[in-house]
Amino acid sequence: MQIAEKLASEFGLRLDYSNNIINLIDEGCTIPFIARYRKEMHGTCDDQVLRAFADRLKYLRNLTAEKEKVQKTIEEQGKWTEELAKALEEANTLTEVEDIYRPYKPKKKTRASVAIAKGLEGLADVLQAQSKSFVLAEEAKKYITEEVLTIEDAIAGAKDILAERISDSADLRKELREFMLNKAKICCELVENENSPTYETYAGFKQEIKNIPSHRVLAINRGEKEKCLKVDLEVDEEKALNIIRKHFKKDNADTNDIVDAVIVDAYDRLLFPSLERECRTYLTDIANEGAIKMFEVNLKPLLMEAPLKNNIILGLDPAYRTGCKIAVIDKNGDVLATTVVYPTPPQSKTEESIEKLKALIEKYKVDVISIGNGTASKEAEIFVAELIKHVNRPVSYAVVSEAGASVYSASKLGAEEFPDYDVALRSAVSIARRLQDPMAELIKIDVKSIGVGQYQHDMPQNRLTEVLTGVVEDCVNSVGVDLNTASPSLLSYVSGLNMSIAKNIAAYRAKEGGIKDRGHLLKVSKLGPKAFEQCAGFLRVVGGKNILDNTGVHPESYEATKKLLAMFNLTEEDVKNNNLASLPSLVELKGYDKVAKELEIGEPTLRDIIKELLKPGRDIRESMPKPVLRSDVITMEDLKEGMVFNGVVRNVIDFGAFVDIGVHQDGLVHISQISDSYIKHPSEVLKVGQRVDVKILSVDLAKKRIALTMKGIEKQD
Repeated sequence: MQIAEKLASEFGLRLDYSNNIINLIDEGCTIPFIARYRKEMHGTCDDQVLRAFADRLKYLRNLTAEKEKVQKTIEEQGKWTEELAKALEEANTLTEVEDIYRPYKPKKKTRASVAIAKGLEGLADVLQAQSKSFVLAEEAKKYITEEVLTIEDAIAGAKDILAERISDSADLRKELREFMLNKAKICCELVENENSPTYETYAGFKQEIKNIPSHRVLAINRGEKEKCLKVDLEVDEEKALNIIRKHFKKDNADTNDIVDAVIVDAYDRLLFPSLERECRTYLTDIANEGAIKMFEVNLKPLLMEAPLKNNIILGLDPAYRTGCKIAVIDKNGDVLATTVVYPTPPQSKTEESIEKLKALIEKYKVDVISIGNGTASKEAEIFVAELIKHVNRPVSYAVVSEAGASVYSASKLGAEEFPDYDVALRSAVSIARRLQDPMAELIKIDVKSIGVGQYQHDMPQNRLTEVLTGVVEDCVNSVGVDLNTASPSLLSYVSGLNMSIAKNIAAYRAKEGGIKDRGHLLKVSKLGPKAFEQCAGFLRVVGGKNILDNTGVHPESYEATKKLLAMFNLTEEDVKNNNLASLPSLVELKGYDKVAKELEIGEPTLRDIIKELLKPGRDIRESMPKPVLRSDVITMEDLKEGMVFNGVVRNVIDFGAFVDIGVHQDGLVHISQISDSYIKHPSEVLKVGQRVDVKILSVDLAKKRIALTMKGIEKQD
């Protein structure tokens, strides 16, 4: 089956759609562009489906290339057969191709290769045939030479060759691998050292590998890496040996014992160690992909959190000895003032800090205080709640994640953006901006440091970066970017752009005093027609001459859009003044298919154009849950079993979700406490940023743990 046909089958697509997607990818089109502006060519697949398609396309092309490489190598050895051709054609995974190639792959010196060099391959053939018409000892005499001194030496060499052949059998390896994946158990023993208490849960742990959840695989791997756990696979050896006997043993009394010994040797010395590694690698790969998927699921709603627009924000980066760093930003995110206060121990200059910040808040008319959730956050929150009581204007506060803020502050990007500020003050600015526009700030941080998911440092870093960068790209492009205010970091995630072109855009708009028309992008250095095609629809010009420049309508569709308006006696002024409420019903009355045909565009594109015309300049994040703003504070000591809170989901993981209920420590809702109905994974019900009602199950002050439930809660009025 050709790749396009295979992908069409796997993704449930028409063959022409599959071919179109492949061609668009090969032409250099980005996934956001294909998803948004080429819907007619792929049947309106969303960006997630298209990314999965692109991943699978890459795998299948690698598989094809590997098959060609294997065939060429075997042909060069003069060993290519029709059976190999058929086996290779039917191989669906790289592992199966590797199994086929194994017997022909150049090996380092082995016991079998030594025996082959001594001329014992013929005796191995005889032993493998297990013919009843020969006596092995008699046959072995024929192979005695200066290098093979005895019958026993000849038979030993033949056994080594046969053991390697058994180990190299593709069909056998496939069957044994499936047997182990379905029946083997992973077993752990605790190794005593300073870190071993962390892994006490896994002392004497045993579970079938087919049922082990991903987070346990990753925990076991980490424990093994830290030399706290000894990990083995437990397999029913007799059943495994019987599988090998089925493939290689024949009924011959003279060779039964010898062949059986070879089978045991092949299994113990070659097959089991190799397949154990493969099974562990397979488990790790599956667990990694699951964890990376969890990052993906968590990151998207985090990036898409509603921005707190049109507010003056004071960012507070908490600390003890070095004091709390302060930065005030205006409605555009520009820094108005910075300072340091010392309300936390050991200085505890509470009154002095209140007076200093009160003056800042009243001078710059601060609306909201954004507090980082790191070290000294609890004390800072208590201080801010007290500060608010002394301020003569309405002020509230929110606690935001400061994950990665220190990484950004110390980065080259942070230094370029704020060369005159020290690292701590840059962090305070970042904390303020995270509340004002989460996406614009979070994209500056290495995606691995954003802090959603689990075991991010154990993941294959290239794959993690690839997937999370894709999430950022999809989010940035679905929202759209203000061409005249976006930072180069934000612009670099726009379809078709990179950091170099993004910096050129920033330099061009600074030189020209702003960009008034999307078409002017073609004057930017290194931004050619292809890049313009990919990026133009995702960039917004606010207050420009052409209202369509402030929508998601692509310039290639401007002419069709103007014809659409004229068709129903509407103008661009009607778009500016939001006088298009009747447009959908007018098009419906005439027929979407008929209108699309007259405009020479596809119906999906027509529907998208109408959606954009109804709300020019809209920010789709405005429909997302708003940040939780507070003016008072509660502590863990205030919590009692049975209390009900409305909290915000901060992180979703394999075994539950962490929920912020307004206490410094997030509470855990275990998967068993999320729903009365069975759920396979918490992400089926919850996502980051979601508001949920939770009830306190228990509070452990010593371990700073809060157990929550979403079950058995009466609806609050």
